[in-house]
Amino acid sequence: MPEELTAEAAAARLNPADHLGIPLGPGQPPAFLRALGDRTDWTDLRVYGALLTVGTELFSRPGVRYLSGFFGPLERALRAAGADIDFTPADFRRFAPLMEQQSPRVMATVATPPDDDGWCSLSLHAGGTIAELRRAGADPDRVLVVELSDAYPTTFGHGEHRHALHIDEVDILIASSEAPLALPDPAPSETDIAIARHAVEFIPSGATLQTGIGSIPSQIAALLAQGGGGNYGLHSEMFTDGCMQLHRAGKVTNDAKGCFDGVSVTTFALGSEELYRWLDGNRDVAFLPVDIVNSPDVISRNHHMISINGALSIDLHGQVIADTIDGEQFSGIGGAEDFVAGAGLDVADRSLICLPSTYEKDGHVRSRIVAQFEAGAVITTPRHHVDVIVTEYGAAELEGRTVRERGRALAAIAHPLFRDELLAATLN
Repeated sequence: MPEELTAEAAAARLNPADHLGIPLGPGQPPAFLRALGDRTDWTDLRVYGALLTVGTELFSRPGVRYLSGFFGPLERALRAAGADIDFTPADFRRFAPLMEQQSPRVMATVATPPDDDGWCSLSLHAGGTIAELRRAGADPDRVLVVELSDAYPTTFGHGEHRHALHIDEVDILIASSEAPLALPDPAPSETDIAIARHAVEFIPSGATLQTGIGSIPSQIAALLAQGGGGNYGLHSEMFTDGCMQLHRAGKVTNDAKGCFDGVSVTTFALGSEELYRWLDGNRDVAFLPVDIVNSPDVISRNHHMISINGALSIDLHGQVIADTIDGEQFSGIGGAEDFVAGAGLDVADRSLICLPSTYEKDGHVRSRIVAQFEAGAVITTPRHHVDVIVTEYGAAELEGRTVRERGRALAAIAHPLFRDELLAATLN
């Protein structure tokens, strides 16, 4: 039987020099991480995780090193404050084998209180840690800590993939009422709305959709919810308020996907409190491990797969930068590359990469579409995977086009201030 401890008592079970593994974002145990942050005796604590969603002093403590597979606002703030934080380049699908390779002595997650049969739902995150959580619980030399919060929604898996841990697998239980981080979608700008209008032209009724977080995907979902199309399926790494909006509008049926028919498929959810309430007990959404959800082969088996992702910049060859700014880590690879690649395996599928045509720096307007990247640029998506680029000025279909044709198509959807110089660059 597991021990039932306070968060502080559970935190005391870690050695000053130890290894800890935590899930991405909404799977992180908040009370436990805050209790770990109250300790000041760390000498060499290594923490493996991604996309922090819990405010804690832990990662600012001397003797603590954080290795993250995806930077969010908290990681960027920690780096700016001088914390010992490093980025581990990996797409989301590789988090599972990397965690197995690291094999932290302590694994920790948040879950819901057990049902009558002792099963604790893993709630908002399946991701790449399920197998390692179970391995830690089964190994007498390792420790599995589970924070059971009654403020998290109960969600479900599908078929053989039970999205839950049994209480008998756990070493240490922490009772909690901590709520997950709420992240409502920002209001769309006029540019976001224009981009969304161009994007929906590529989405037919009956399409299977993957969409990420942010105002552009949210606006695309809003337009689809209001439009005349429907019979959509959802197969998306991340489940958002936009996905919920499509469900509520009756636009999602999941009956013609060809892969996991009958349910919307995801590996984690992040959004508003309203989304979390809607997900609670909702069997229309299935949380599956990331190696399944983000497998390009599985993605390609969906009918009329449409992937929708964002980017920071693109050059005239079609190379995409989506996770760094001036060579410095901004976010992470995540699952975008898998969905771009998966959608590219079937001629009927489309991959949309959406971005505003410009940004402002030092009081000057700069183009996100450039003739070539500067030395030190870190490419996220290679040119041979890219299909459609969408800005507020239109869409450039790149797949199957020559390098020069790509350049012209991209120049045509750049901001008018930069079109002539981009077009001139295609002639060189």
